[in-house]
Amino acid sequence: MDIQLATLAVIALLFGGALIGFFLTKTDGFGKYTTASLLFILVLFIAATAFFQGKVETASFINLLAAVAGFAGGLFTAKEA
Repeated sequence: MDIQLATLAVIALLFGGALIGFFLTKTDGFGKYTTASLLFILVLFIAATAFFQGKVETASFINLLAAVAGFAGGLFTAKEA
């Protein structure tokens, strides 16, 4: 089995598990936190897939991870005004 194909299969399984866990633990309705969480999972899946296919450079991938982490941290710890 090609190493690139195996890597993509592992990425798909990990993010598939994340999506299953997301929908199993989600309460009814889509609020701002639920929608943002789903978007984070999907953006990270696309970025990881592109990174391991060699379509995205390491620095760009790390910047994307930092941006997602920063936005998620701000979203989930934001104080209600």
